[in-house]
Amino acid sequence: MKYTLSLLAVLMLALNPAWSQQAAGNDPIVTIKTSEGDITLRLFREKSPVTVANFLSYVDSGHYAGTIFHRVIPDFMVQGGGFLPDMTEKATGEPIVNESRNRLHNVRGTVAMARTGDPDSATAQFFINQRSNLRLDWSPGQEGYTVFGEVIEGMSVVDYIASSPVRQWAGYQDVPVEPILIESIQRAGSE
Repeated sequence: MKYTLSLLAVLMLALNPAWSQQAAGNDPIVTIKTSEGDITLRLFREKSPVTVANFLSYVDSGHYAGTIFHRVIPDFMVQGGGFLPDMTEKATGEPIVNESRNRLHNVRGTVAMARTGDPDSATAQFFINQRSNLRLDWSPGQEGYTVFGEVIEGMSVVDYIASSPVRQWAGYQDVPVEPILIESIQRAGSE
C-alpha cells in the first residue's frame, strides 16, 4: 500500500507540474498568443526573481511579438522568443545570472530559459518542457536551466506545436516547416 501511494504521488508530479512547483499568490500570469492557440503561464517570481523580471521586461517591451517557436523537438520541448519567421535573430539585452539552484524542476509543463553552454548567458529565449527533463536541473558540478514558470492553460497547444514537422534551415535544426508565430505575450489584464 505504501509503495502504491508513493508511486501515485510520483505520477501526479510527472503529469501535473502545478503540484510539483510552489506558487505564490502574487505570481504574474502571462498569455502567449500563438498562431496555434493560447498558452497561459504562471511565473514564479519568488523562486526566480531575476529571471521573471528579465522575462517580463521583454514581455512589456513587445519583444516577443512576431517571433516564432524556432526549435521543436517532440517528447522534449518547444523553444521560442528569439527569431523572426525568416530566422533573423532579434537583438536582446544583456544576459542574466543563472538561477537554476532555485530547486524548481524541469518537469512537463514548466517554462525555462534557453542559454548557451555558459550558464549565465540567457537573454530572451525560453522553452516549454513537453515532458519531464530532470537532466536539465541543477546538480552538484552542473548548472541547470532556470525554471521560472509553468503552463496553467494550453498544454494541448504545446503538445500540438511539438508535433510539427521540422527541417534543417538557415543553419538550424528542428525548425518547424510552417512557422509557428508568437503573436504576442501579454500580462493578464493588460489587453
